[in-house]
Amino acid sequence: MQQPETVALRCAAVQFEPRPDDKAFNLGRIEHFVRRAAADAVQVLVFPEMCLLGYWHLTKQPTSRLHELAESAEGPSVRVVRDLAVAHDLAIGVGFLERDDHGRLFNSYAVCLPDDTVHVHRKLHAFEHEAIDSGDRFTVFDTPWGVRVGVLICWDNNLVENVRATALLGAEVLLAPHQTGGTASRSPHGMKPVPLDTWERRHRDPAAIEAAFRGPSGREWLLRWLPARAHDNGLFVVFANGVGRDDDEVRTGNAMILDPYGRILTETWVADDAMVVADADLALLPMATGRRWLKGRRPELYDILTHRFGDERDPRTARFSTEPVDRPGSAGSRTV
Repeated sequence: MQQPETVALRCAAVQFEPRPDDKAFNLGRIEHFVRRAAADAVQVLVFPEMCLLGYWHLTKQPTSRLHELAESAEGPSVRVVRDLAVAHDLAIGVGFLERDDHGRLFNSYAVCLPDDTVHVHRKLHAFEHEAIDSGDRFTVFDTPWGVRVGVLICWDNNLVENVRATALLGAEVLLAPHQTGGTASRSPHGMKPVPLDTWERRHRDPAAIEAAFRGPSGREWLLRWLPARAHDNGLFVVFANGVGRDDDEVRTGNAMILDPYGRILTETWVADDAMVVADADLALLPMATGRRWLKGRRPELYDILTHRFGDERDPRTARFSTEPVDRPGSAGSRTV
């Protein structure tokens, strides 16, 4: 029997505070939200980057410890999530530390579908640890609901070319798992750390933590760029982020879902584990401004986007560099 046409995709974004290296606890939190999402008829459920292990503490671990913690995409942790996806008839995306058949490590994200298939995205711009490699391909796939979904992890989304490429590959919904907010940005007007004490006394002083989460190191920073990714490429964005203490930093949550015009459909700035839910009205896609702009592209002008100028840096160097970046053309005329 022919399946009815999907007119809306019910999506949910989760923010939660993982316990470092405690896979059992983190899987328990994932199952908790899976059950909540299934009860609310959610079809696509998005958890944060590296949520099976925790995140920032990994930057300080020896390579041997990373190998101890890593699993393959067929490993026991992803298997638990696959079983949950099948049992509850929804797609579930989770972040994990992947070890491939050659012993390489990746910051990866597994999207487990209700038909027991799994799509894995490897972060394209991994900077967390010198032992973690970057992925080399985009991830866009079909779902049982006739909607094409793409995945970009955290910093992948900050490089505009990646979101554009994902849209050109047909993505209608972008899953954007993060561990961000409250970072020690090298940029003078970028994010700054949220004091750990502000998080620890959040119940005694809720106004202070709300101001931090909604301020320039949290929501205000996201709104400088995240809506543009949705609008300029004509796709829905499901933003899932860590919340709370992440080693010596504080993640600012702000789980949200945006439509193809960059409008926020739902969001939260609560200083706690939380889930937000929204229906992605697929009827918005065909005439969305960004999608019409895509049709006006002139690819013959864009060779410059794939040309190397010699000042490119690997993701880790680019992320942690304190050196100023020259203005384009300041070292002489650039031509391709």
